[in-house]
Amino acid sequence: MPPRPRTLAAAIVAALALGAQAVPAAAADGPAGDSTTTTSRGVEIPAFYTPPSELPGADGTLIRHEPLPLALSLPGIDGPLPGRATRLMYKSTDANGEAVAVTGAYIEPAAKWRGDGPRPLVAVAPGTMGQGDQCAASMALEHPLQLNGQTVSVGYEDLSVYRLLLRGVAVVVTDYVGLGTTDRLHTYVNRVDGAHAVLDAVRAARALDSASVTSESRVGLFGYSQGGGATAAAAELQPSYAPDVQLAGTYAGAPPADLTEVTKAIDGSDLAGALGWSLNGFLQTEPALRPIADRYINEAGQEALKDLSTMCVGDALFGYGGDSSTHWTKTGQSISDVIRAEPVLQTFLAEQRIGSLKPAGPVRVATGTSDDLVPHGQARRLAVDWCGKGAQVTYVPVLLPGVGSGLLNHFAPLLTDQGSAISWLTDRLSGEPAGSNCWSMPVQP
Repeated sequence: MPPRPRTLAAAIVAALALGAQAVPAAAADGPAGDSTTTTSRGVEIPAFYTPPSELPGADGTLIRHEPLPLALSLPGIDGPLPGRATRLMYKSTDANGEAVAVTGAYIEPAAKWRGDGPRPLVAVAPGTMGQGDQCAASMALEHPLQLNGQTVSVGYEDLSVYRLLLRGVAVVVTDYVGLGTTDRLHTYVNRVDGAHAVLDAVRAARALDSASVTSESRVGLFGYSQGGGATAAAAELQPSYAPDVQLAGTYAGAPPADLTEVTKAIDGSDLAGALGWSLNGFLQTEPALRPIADRYINEAGQEALKDLSTMCVGDALFGYGGDSSTHWTKTGQSISDVIRAEPVLQTFLAEQRIGSLKPAGPVRVATGTSDDLVPHGQARRLAVDWCGKGAQVTYVPVLLPGVGSGLLNHFAPLLTDQGSAISWLTDRLSGEPAGSNCWSMPVQP
């Protein structure tokens, strides 16, 4: 019998927390003249994360920055190990063409870059962190585990960041649109918002005076799950949105390329709460969808969406793991049934589809063959779509047995493949040419 979602959630959170330091969240010093703070599930959000009333015009422009203490850090002869971190706020543009402030972090590594050329830069797009502002990846660098009785936030993405730093690669992490920043809701898995936030993070890092990276530094993108979707979308949109950000390589692990398929898969799964984050994000981006939501979503569903809007991934695992969206609708239909009944929703989700454009530079698509949370089939189809457009694709099926838990089937390939993914990306950052195995797709699982 597969483990119960809530029992499984407790086990995973406990395992991820090993070695992490449980510390209370504390407000960082805000910029001069800005003392506004908010609280999300008992965690004080530093004033730094409140955007100013006016934003600069150019995408990627730094709005503010300040030192960011890394929780997992050691003293070194030439500075802290594995590096010195800076909290960032920068300007981006959302899917509606509106200016938006995005936060993140840049980390200057202590290790020397031993590859070819100047020190490179990798933009890390985090996997699913949640929708509450306390879940932001930049905060997780300072507090890898937040556990206060009201929220459970685990900075699991810190592992990939540190592995890159140890290779002498500079890293910039985006918090995405609306995650951390207190002026709007996080537009979870929005294709355009995610891509723009990633690409503008690169621009912001280059503009930081204390950063060693320049416009001559090779750039890579790294992301898994939500992050894999964001980096995949960024690789597609880079030529039109950020032609100044040339990409040496992009890793897109377990990308949610087809949200219609992903919606079916997560409903009733360990991470059913992500369905609520998606709906919240859709309504944030497209208010015209609100009448449809009001027509279908019942009182329990409305309460769930409100509750989830301030939750981190740990909270959602405990609170909504295994739940079915049929309990959220007035008709007893699932959200997938509602999508099939509403052409407007179908059109909206079709516009979120990744794979309609040729990505810039070489890409590595990895997907667990037993992944049934972010379904393997739709991720493989992204590789096929890109191959059909003449892209330079390295497709990697991660062969692991299914274990009866969607969360573990999705999470295990992240750990299994991460070292190989980082090696592939650092080879691209060193200038080594990438191959392509598009020719083998007909026989690939």
